[in-house]
Amino acid sequence: MRRHVLAITLAALSGCSVGPDFHTPDATLPEAWQSPPQPVSSVTVSHPIEKSWWTQFNDPQLTSLVERAASTNLDLALASSRFEQSRSLLQIAGADVLPDVSATGGYQRARNSEKGLMDSSGNNGTSDFSLWQYGLKANWEVDLWGRVRRSLEAANASVALSEAERNGVALSIAAETAADYLRLRGVQATLAVTRQNLDIAKQSQALTKTRFENGVTTNLDTANSAAQVATIEARLPLLEAEEARLINALSYLLGQEPHALGQELGQAKGLPKPPSAVPVGLPSELARRRPDIQKAEAALHQATAAVGVAQADFYPRVSLGGNFDFQALEGSNLGLWSARQFSMGPSLYLPIFQGGRLTGTLELRERQQQEAALNYRRTVLAAWHEVDDALTSYSAEQRHHAALEQAVSQNRIALETAQARYKEGAIDFINVLNVQRELIQTQSALVDSATRVSTDLVQVYKVLAGGWPQAPATQG
Repeated sequence: MRRHVLAITLAALSGCSVGPDFHTPDATLPEAWQSPPQPVSSVTVSHPIEKSWWTQFNDPQLTSLVERAASTNLDLALASSRFEQSRSLLQIAGADVLPDVSATGGYQRARNSEKGLMDSSGNNGTSDFSLWQYGLKANWEVDLWGRVRRSLEAANASVALSEAERNGVALSIAAETAADYLRLRGVQATLAVTRQNLDIAKQSQALTKTRFENGVTTNLDTANSAAQVATIEARLPLLEAEEARLINALSYLLGQEPHALGQELGQAKGLPKPPSAVPVGLPSELARRRPDIQKAEAALHQATAAVGVAQADFYPRVSLGGNFDFQALEGSNLGLWSARQFSMGPSLYLPIFQGGRLTGTLELRERQQQEAALNYRRTVLAAWHEVDDALTSYSAEQRHHAALEQAVSQNRIALETAQARYKEGAIDFINVLNVQRELIQTQSALVDSATRVSTDLVQVYKVLAGGWPQAPATQG
């Protein structure tokens, strides 16, 4: 018997794992990112991307919000919890590699039939008897074909998949927090510009009123100036509502109630400027950084291992089992060596007819593996497109912003000139009004463009998976 057990054990240790082995797929990416038209800020491809990219805006409040969100965001906490659950499932799957050992014990008060099988109590079924028993039982599946190993491999891939999902949520939360903060500062800057223009419009209104009272102009100018003031004032409630909405959005990202960050963020600050140089790294590094690519790779690994499990189900399963216990009719005899009993030996399970279940399962797992391989290719291609689009948008918005700066500068000169000519009576107020409207539009467009430059850069960092604050693990 010992020789048989040893032979089976050696076979298990040297046994092969059926099914395909997983190999990390090649990510089809360019050797270098295509350079967009030269922006105002240079894009340095050769340097590695900044992992703590949110600090590049040199805004301590932005840095604080992004890093606090990593600790308090509820979506990230849920993703971390799912990751910890996958690790627990891995531990459960790993238990199949080791023997299952359990202790048994029991007491029975029984009486056998006088007409049935032999009564082991010796009472011939004429009286009750007690049966005492305790011992150990063990069982271990000899993994000849790698079914258990493939199952453990799939569980490991599931952990990697859950970790990639958590990292993806962490990256998204960091990017969303930064983008909402930048939009908030942009709205506050627009509010400041609008209020400045409102002051200018009120000054024009006072001037036209004085000129009307002096009989220099007509009621048309006073009506136009009053309409301009009302039009500018009408923008303020919508901007203030957008400011409140963005503060609430940031409060939610940090896992807090509405208006929780009102006092902290309500005071307007300047819009943070992006860095002068933005390292974007090399395309070959993208597959190692992007959580969605890592997730697709882990899903492919999991599906590949599942094919091996399905193939192993066609082969026999050999298990080694045994038990050693004590049994006695009197409790006082349980400790005697003569009360011992044991059994040990291998057992065999051989599938013969399953009604097509095993074949169908294998075909399903193979098709799921094909789907996972296609999804990996799709994910890599989508990532390539996202990076190219983000770099193009960032470059274009920088050039757009530079042109708007020139437009605002010239519109300011035009307004000053028009106001002076109006005071001299050289032009009508309608000319002043048109120039002021043009200035308001270009100033608002300039602030919006500055906001988009910064949020486009956040998108660049997001699609390049620059990094994210370390999220704390779920505590058990």
